[in-house]
Amino acid sequence: MSVRCNQMLWRTNLAVWRAWRSWKLNMHYSTVGASSGPLDRPDEEGSVSTEKPPHTPVMLKEVLHFLDIKPGQVVLDMTFGGGGHTKAILNMVPEATILALDRDPTAISLARQLAKEHPNRVKPLLGRFSELEVLLSDMNIKPSSIDAVLLDAGCSSMQMDQAERGFSLSKDGPLDMRMDGERYPDMPCAADVVNTLDQQALASILTAYGEERHARKIASAIVDTRRVNPITRTQQLASIVAGSFPAAVVYSRRDRLHRRAHVATKTFQALRIFVNDELKELHAGLCAAQAVLRSGGRLCVITFHSLEDRLVKHFLQGKDLSNLDQYHFSPRKQGTRKEKLAGEKNDGSVYWLPLQRKVVTPETDDVKENPRGRSAKLRAVVRQ
Repeated sequence: MSVRCNQMLWRTNLAVWRAWRSWKLNMHYSTVGASSGPLDRPDEEGSVSTEKPPHTPVMLKEVLHFLDIKPGQVVLDMTFGGGGHTKAILNMVPEATILALDRDPTAISLARQLAKEHPNRVKPLLGRFSELEVLLSDMNIKPSSIDAVLLDAGCSSMQMDQAERGFSLSKDGPLDMRMDGERYPDMPCAADVVNTLDQQALASILTAYGEERHARKIASAIVDTRRVNPITRTQQLASIVAGSFPAAVVYSRRDRLHRRAHVATKTFQALRIFVNDELKELHAGLCAAQAVLRSGGRLCVITFHSLEDRLVKHFLQGKDLSNLDQYHFSPRKQGTRKEKLAGEKNDGSVYWLPLQRKVVTPETDDVKENPRGRSAKLRAVVRQ
């Protein structure tokens, strides 16, 4: 199942798929880009600071309201991260048990520390969404037995704040971006991608996963640069992307919320999604939530960009996602207006009932307190 979903996702663009296969075949015979450079990838367990990083959970009030957790219930936090939502649930709901899942070993280290503070109430689970079924089975947790599920998609603030993880374009670090850290040593990092794939494949990734209109120009700049020196650092890549644009564009670019944005933001997003197979994993997570929730159980999903939200919206509407690729291209590439109107005629999912008619966004005060959450969208549903 996992292999089939991977193929479905990567075949979004034939150039990406072919280049990736070629790269994988050659991995054992050559060391390319950052794999041969001084990336200084730290051990995740050892990189946990004795000081807990500041973490402001996104839309905490709304999450607690929609999940409506009762004393003694079992909650699955599918993206533990810095633990903000889990800590709030533990403090507010007596005797609630939290299953804390995360694919990042650093986050799980924090979950284990929290488990010591709350004996028998926090159960850390290291793994991806696609591995959840096996993890729960090992704990003898049966399907349709969880009371509430929270899925906070995307990259965590903790990952962004650690320069050595390579997620942030504002902090110089190795161009890594792997959410799993060193759990899978053969898993390619972002440096492997930018130093190995051909120009057409790179442009396809930036278009599909970053919705970047200037993908070809950026891909060309990357290929030209790596002919001279491998691209191994985050700010090195950010400078390459910025250098491919006129100065007027660099300082005037805005995102969809009209915020000032670095011209490399979409490039970093695209690489991160591709490296971590995030959209396939998000779909796997939604399927897992559907399987583990009891009838009447509640699900809250927080997303941070249109690719994630579009996928979540269609899944909760009960639409067929077997052809997953059509949901992570920009809206203008999703067919004619007639086809879109036809697709909107949907009787709804047999599995989900919405708890809120419209998507929920952060309040003004929340945005001031936590600017990183200003693009967040929350969808809340109850399992039928």
